[in-house]
Amino acid sequence: MAPIDSDDNRTAGEGEELRAGRRKAARYVVPVAVMGVAAATIGLVPALADSGDPDLPKVTAEQLIEKIAKSDVQQMSGTVRINTDLGLPDLGGLESGLMSGMSGGPGAGGDGEGSAADPSAKLTELVSGSHTLRVAADGPDRQKLSLLENAAEYSLIHNGDDVWGYDSKSNEVYHSTTSGSDGRPEKDVPEKDVPATPKDFADQALKAVDDTTSVTVGGTAQVAGRDAYRLVVEPKQDGSTVGAITVAVDAETGTPLKFTLTPASGGAAVVDVGFTEVSFAKPDASTFDFTPPEGAKVTEADESAKAPEHGRPAEGGLAEGLDGLKVVGEGWNAIATFDTGAGGGLPTASPDGDLGALGGFLGSFGDQVKGDFGSGTVFKTRLVNALITDDGKVYAGAVTKDALVKAADAAQ
Repeated sequence: MAPIDSDDNRTAGEGEELRAGRRKAARYVVPVAVMGVAAATIGLVPALADSGDPDLPKVTAEQLIEKIAKSDVQQMSGTVRINTDLGLPDLGGLESGLMSGMSGGPGAGGDGEGSAADPSAKLTELVSGSHTLRVAADGPDRQKLSLLENAAEYSLIHNGDDVWGYDSKSNEVYHSTTSGSDGRPEKDVPEKDVPATPKDFADQALKAVDDTTSVTVGGTAQVAGRDAYRLVVEPKQDGSTVGAITVAVDAETGTPLKFTLTPASGGAAVVDVGFTEVSFAKPDASTFDFTPPEGAKVTEADESAKAPEHGRPAEGGLAEGLDGLKVVGEGWNAIATFDTGAGGGLPTASPDGDLGALGGFLGSFGDQVKGDFGSGTVFKTRLVNALITDDGKVYAGAVTKDALVKAADAAQ
């Protein structure tokens, strides 16, 4: 867990230093604007901790955020439970095929290049459903994350210069190094773009500051046997689908232990990530050892790079229309918009059929809308909504259907 630097003394430049540190947080790769808007920006509202159990010294919201920013935990291990519920219908595996097919990532099928153990494709599984992970860290050069599956396990290990991904189900190994022969970062080293711990999510939620958000301390709690404060983040603006974000912050270390995002519509959390077990002791060095099992297929990063570039669609895929991406609105009401460059509304066909499947999905579950912009389809989840107009424009964000239509009208 890398620390976010912060001065003990408040100076004129402190705000910029905090924001710079928060910008280092891991990126989130769920649909456009899920965490970008859910994280939004924070206007500090001083509030004292309510009485609760455990009984902890009272702190303000600003003090608690400073405690998170100054947390410098380097060594830890534990078990994390991730639950993500965007309210999507059961697609019988269609969503996984769409995600892998559009990403063009290794292991997605097609020409068979790449590796099923490549983390750029494997970790996208965390964006939906329930998952259990084991995590461990010993400074900046040793980390391990293991995704536990039914009778199988996927592990991502960083140990010194080596990064290993191992998928026990396929018995495949992915290997890359943290630096090239010239000492510069190796471009093929995969980044952990998907957040895996409460701190990853909290860093996203606290990476900027303005007056669109209310932040208070909502009492105390116990998480994984640790005393914690509850930091509550809520939008001040109307039109957001985000109800509140709650971060349980370890009272001793300042490490986020649990992150919960609830929708404005109520019901179960959209994202709930928390430690069920945690220790801040130094993990055993053998935790980060890895040797490819006998008979395993090993793919080196330079070999996998021959497949379509990680994290990008194959040529002709959806994201070719993302070059003109713009953001309208601010804070919780931010909406990402771009022009696909193709009229006719929802995609209907592609050589491999993936876009046709996506178009059929959106058409079946979307709402038809009309406005000054013309007509289109709104695809809804419990958090992120997207409007695709009949002339090929897309508006997406953690905002209501009416907000999307209003944005499309304003763009005319």
